[in-house]
Amino acid sequence: QQLAPNKTVDLWGFNGSAPGPTIQVTQGDRVRLIVDNRLPEPFSMHWHGFEIPHNMDGGPGISQDSIQPGGRFVYEFSLHQQGTFFYHSHMAMQEMLGMLGAFIMHPKAAFGPRVDKDFVYLLQEYSLLPNNTVPNTMNMEFNWLVLNGKAGPAVTPMIVRLGDRVRIRMVNLGMDHHPMHLHGHTFYVTGTEGGRIPEIAWIPGNTVLVGVAQARDIEFVANNPGDWMFHCHLPHHMMNQMISSVGPLTRDASMPGMQHDMAGMEGMQHGGMQMGNDISKDANHVPGFPQDAYMEGSMMAMDDTEKRPENTGLRPGWSGFMQGMMTFLRVLPPDQYNRVVEQMRQVQPAKMPSMQHPM
Repeated sequence: QQLAPNKTVDLWGFNGSAPGPTIQVTQGDRVRLIVDNRLPEPFSMHWHGFEIPHNMDGGPGISQDSIQPGGRFVYEFSLHQQGTFFYHSHMAMQEMLGMLGAFIMHPKAAFGPRVDKDFVYLLQEYSLLPNNTVPNTMNMEFNWLVLNGKAGPAVTPMIVRLGDRVRIRMVNLGMDHHPMHLHGHTFYVTGTEGGRIPEIAWIPGNTVLVGVAQARDIEFVANNPGDWMFHCHLPHHMMNQMISSVGPLTRDASMPGMQHDMAGMEGMQHGGMQMGNDISKDANHVPGFPQDAYMEGSMMAMDDTEKRPENTGLRPGWSGFMQGMMTFLRVLPPDQYNRVVEQMRQVQPAKMPSMQHPM
């Protein structure tokens, strides 16, 4: 699966997707979910926060036997709750390979005030060693921060019409807390992983902390036109690998001011170390510098990202500043909104990538 224009990883998922598909039901529904285990190891599914019978909870060895490779288990239960919930594997380390998804329980009667747009974001992290494509699930420090399985600039932006009332649901199934910040607007926190918050207790703000295994719903009126960033505000989470997405600029021999002897710089004791034309312009020719430091491709991939229809009208070069757990909210006047939406409709959906062990 592609995390960013120049970074592809090998993950496990549901129905060929990591994270898995968002499941939507209505309060009071009875649901049946059939799980076929095509993994090379046992599996069980936990329905996080659901008030359901014990034998449907998905705790391996506690409420059910684990589903063996090639096996099947049928989960069936009625749902009386409403709100933003989620599902995930309850076997060791599988969650850190992408085995999770959102589960939305819509209320029988829509909450007021009615929203025009309703978005869901899953917050995740992956630990990828240099030149590796399989996440290190045992690591507790992470270098790829993603929204819905993508890192900026690959995250699809939120496209709304000026004046729309917007709901954003955030589900954190990673290992870090994330203070999620929206530029240009004040929102209210209207829901948690426990359901809707009474309106009298709504909290205004522009940043909300989404803790591990928590969900937060925010709502606001998109009354400020423009392209507004939406991101985790932990500095290291706003970038991947702690580098610029256009490469470590200090290693470009063509940069002005780099053609000199660093021994001549004040306070620098380098014994005459040179930084000039001897610096390789190609990461693959620099011993000791893993390919991941420069990602894995050319800037043409970034150019392709900028050409996507949902990005029509953005400032040139914007993709170089969108990294990590970051996307944006596009609040567009009606005419521009209609043009962008029509262009998006004309693009055929991408074919789901095949996976070696799909669920």
